Amino acid sequence: MALVDWLFGRPLATAEEDRQRVGTWAGIPMLGLDALSSAAYGPEAALTILLVLGASGIEHIGPITLLIVALLTVVYFSYRQTIAAYPNGGGSYTVAKENLGTAPGLLAAAALMIDYVLVVAVGISAGIGALVSAVPELQRHTLLLCLVTLGMITVVNLRGVRESGMAFALPTYLFLGTLGGVIVVGLAKAALAGGHPDPVVPPPELPKATEAVGWWILAKAFASGCTAMTGVEAVSNGVAAFREPCVQYARKTLTAVIFLLAVLLVGIAYLCQAYGIGATEPGAEKYNSVLSQLVAAIAGRGVVYYVTIGAVLVVLCLSANTAFADFPRLCRAVAQDGFLSNGFAFRGRRLVYTRGIVVLTFLSAVLLVAFDGVTDNLIPLFAVGAFLAFTLSQIGMVAHWLRIGGHRARLAAVVNGIGATGTAVALVVILVAKFIEGAWVTVALLAGVVVAFIGVHRHYREVARALRTDEPLDPSDLHPPLVVLLVRGWSRITRKALRVGMGMSPEVYALHIAFDEFRLRDLEDEWARYVADPCGKAGVPSPKLVVYPSPYRRLFGPLMEFIAELEKTHPGRQLAIIVPELVERRWYHVFLHNHTAAVIKGYLYFSGLERVAVVNVPWYLKG
Repeated sequence: MALVDWLFGRPLATAEEDRQRVGTWAGIPMLGLDALSSAAYGPEAALTILLVLGASGIEHIGPITLLIVALLTVVYFSYRQTIAAYPNGGGSYTVAKENLGTAPGLLAAAALMIDYVLVVAVGISAGIGALVSAVPELQRHTLLLCLVTLGMITVVNLRGVRESGMAFALPTYLFLGTLGGVIVVGLAKAALAGGHPDPVVPPPELPKATEAVGWWILAKAFASGCTAMTGVEAVSNGVAAFREPCVQYARKTLTAVIFLLAVLLVGIAYLCQAYGIGATEPGAEKYNSVLSQLVAAIAGRGVVYYVTIGAVLVVLCLSANTAFADFPRLCRAVAQDGFLSNGFAFRGRRLVYTRGIVVLTFLSAVLLVAFDGVTDNLIPLFAVGAFLAFTLSQIGMVAHWLRIGGHRARLAAVVNGIGATGTAVALVVILVAKFIEGAWVTVALLAGVVVAFIGVHRHYREVARALRTDEPLDPSDLHPPLVVLLVRGWSRITRKALRVGMGMSPEVYALHIAFDEFRLRDLEDEWARYVADPCGKAGVPSPKLVVYPSPYRRLFGPLMEFIAELEKTHPGRQLAIIVPELVERRWYHVFLHNHTAAVIKGYLYFSGLERVAVVNVPWYLKG
């Protein structure tokens, strides 16, 4: 327990929940890291598509970025509306479900869940990509570094939401300060040089063009660059994480995140054009990220370079924290509506939804392994879920305002309508541009997750229907059950279990399945001495020792035969099967015992015997 407390922190009481809420300064690293860090891989994703245009491709990154920032601005105003309308957390699932119906809500939930898993995988792989750009010798360990980083972030998030936000504050503001400072210096150098500054470290020479400029290439670059908008919704999902007045703090956080992201995107795009910086082939031996080239071109490869790239690396990896903050909350909401396992709705020892965090970790690890930790391989899967959630949320908000009515509501509906139109158009572009490259996988996953939701909900409905009854309790004609106790030999465990069984019923059968005639002979002698004689002297019925020979050392066959015989000879009687069990005190003792009792319990649970109750009697090993 001391190790668990050291690793995850002491358990938190429910009454301490208010202390876990945050303000704007902690909210930015907690819920804004995903959006801010996307400035590191969004422009690079677009430039990677433009590689086929050679040096001329850089000329198009500016207009593409301005279009993305314009769409980002529209989405910003839309989500300000959402925060005010749904102060308890207006995620796409809640908004779509309440205003458009269950099916659109489930589609939004599936899109968000896929997006959050990709947020973790893309953020971590992009961070490690920045590391291997600075230290190429580590490139062959990319996947291992990704998985180790994922494990560390998981542990931090299991410590609690507020703690993770506070822990990530320093690297977040270091990232903004260093990268922002480099961009300011770069802009100043560009202004002094008339827009064509000399790089301190020249970027790699761009390859020759292999394709001509066309709308298809530009559309694909826009689709890839739109990954810079992922994470924008996180603040509206996590309004409940802010202290009162939560709407005000959430809006301030959203404003700060969007403003900072827009400045970073525009600055990076302009400086890439000014310094002639393009992407390098992801996963290639001489891979060098766009930010690595940009910082080296502006500040050289000195202390500033390594501090800045280090901050970028850390923040890219920690951007997964946004998904860890929102994914469990989304799972909780879906579980409360009966479309996910009930376990997702329960908070763990640190007031976080532990099952959601564990599932997110597992799925992200699978994705990292499947794509070998290379960011660009994940990009085609990335933006579909985010923009589908954006669109459904905005359409839901339009329906929300139209239902409320009034002049201000109509104006708000116009804002959300513009947002819905913009994100819907972007979604279509992303689907068309990225479908063959992997977006079809996201579409298939969306369908699969929605089908799983429906299956879970159907199961819970069937369970509720099976358990529902209007029949009152019948207290008449009650009889104690027939008790069957599994006995290996005479011991303290057997003695305790016998007392439990005799307290339940005067009819107790001690069943011994005999593998060894010598042990059987000893047991019969012990039974007469330690059970039959004391019961006779006390004037109480003695438990009957029943022996079933098992020459082939089978356990479950003889057990089921005896139960079937009792059910046949005692129709209508309930049977209570007592399973004594040794419980170890030390974790390493687990490997020293065969755990037959646990296997027997599992076997009986799934046997389908409706008149059988299983009673577990533990005996705790002391010392």
